[in-house]
Amino acid sequence: MASRRFVTLDQDDTADGCLHVVVEAPTGVHYRQQYGGTACRQGRVEGFLVPLSGPDAAAALRRLFEEDLGGVGTWGHAWPEAERARLRGIVESIPYWVSDGHTEERGALSLDESRISEADEAWVPVVTPDGPGVLVWPNSD
Repeated sequence: MASRRFVTLDQDDTADGCLHVVVEAPTGVHYRQQYGGTACRQGRVEGFLVPLSGPDAAAALRRLFEEDLGGVGTWGHAWPEAERARLRGIVESIPYWVSDGHTEERGALSLDESRISEADEAWVPVVTPDGPGVLVWPNSD
């Protein structure tokens, strides 16, 4: 039986401003993330970690969740269309590079609206060119 590994993201609070997506896949590696602002929820997802570049998107996500939504988590949030469209636009602005080992091509993320109820600060369900995943960044609390 293969052993499972657990990796806690941003355990020492040094990754401020970094964006990652965990693409869901049966890797045996489980990434743990505190999310939800001061609600301090604990999430876990199995897959592989992809670092992303998107400083403007990171700032926009922080504004949306920490300032506009109050930084207290969005458990049970109704996600009115205007907020959903804003989140969708931020997510779609983040480049996701796809490679077959020989060439690289810029892809895009999209908000996984079938899982919008799971969206919270530092934990947003997305669809990547490699499959479903979770967009994560350091939680503000």
